[in-house]
Amino acid sequence: MSALFNPLRCHPSLSSPPAVRVEGAASFDDAGDLAVDFELSGDLAALRVPPPGPAHPADGLWQHTCLEVFAATMDGEAYREFNFSPSGSWAAYAFTRYRERQPDFAPGTPPALLALHGEGRLSLGAIIPAAALPRERPLRLGLSAVLESRNGSLSYWALAHPAPQPDFHDHRGFVLVCPGPAPSDP
Repeated sequence: MSALFNPLRCHPSLSSPPAVRVEGAASFDDAGDLAVDFELSGDLAALRVPPPGPAHPADGLWQHTCLEVFAATMDGEAYREFNFSPSGSWAAYAFTRYRERQPDFAPGTPPALLALHGEGRLSLGAIIPAAALPRERPLRLGLSAVLESRNGSLSYWALAHPAPQPDFHDHRGFVLVCPGPAPSDP
């Protein structure tokens, strides 16, 4: 991927975050699919990282270590949320406005995931199909992560934390503008 990696920061309400570095990058390919990459490095032994398994949709991924993408148009209230676990599990949601979930949303083609876990490093890449994203371009993205420590506590990481409490759904945190081709009509 040619996109630049951006640092995610732990929410300031956590006094002693894990000693890790979290970065994320996103860019569109020529077909309008969104390629997202996350890199974690540092003391990953302090984290609970789900073991690899078969890719499948699952709810509640945010209760453990997972990486997230929020996508909205530049001026709309509606947005999409994608959660990716290092296990291969994923989730996709659509919202009509702040935290108002659209119950009948289905992403169609599932996202493609690849997680690589090595000594002191975890890389997770995802390709989100254009059809699962809002059609207008550019998009405002919020890249975020929930990290579960060995003791079960959670830390919340994002490009920006505009609220006193962690809230990845807050549009003010969708700070990465990602231009790209609009998907073509079928």
